[in-house]
Amino acid sequence: MQSNIPILKLGDYLLVTIQMDVHDRAALQLQDDLTAEISKRGSKGVLIDISTLEVVDTFMGRVLSDTAAMAKVLDAETVVVGMRPAVAITLVELGLSLPGVVTALNLERGMELLTQRLGRKVNG
Repeated sequence: MQSNIPILKLGDYLLVTIQMDVHDRAALQLQDDLTAEISKRGSKGVLIDISTLEVVDTFMGRVLSDTAAMAKVLDAETVVVGMRPAVAITLVELGLSLPGVVTALNLERGMELLTQRLGRKVNG
């Protein structure tokens, strides 16, 4: 079963835009689909756009963190982009630090960050 959330190829990167609040099963399915795509395409970077999400609860926070960790094992860097200030405040209030999750304000900055991180990884 595939998730209803599209995973787009953007050069060497994969882009996931989460456009609605995701229930737990769909979040786990997205995680499975995304790791399969990383493996299949040999992608080196993943951008997860959460700019339309009003809420990121503890489960979704854990899914984002676990997804970043899984991507890392598959040799891909992950950047979560577009986090709203209210979401950031909620995560801090819940005590969630999202270990392993790198964030950027928007998609453009996320791509720049991935390019920098991957450039250092390849060259250093």
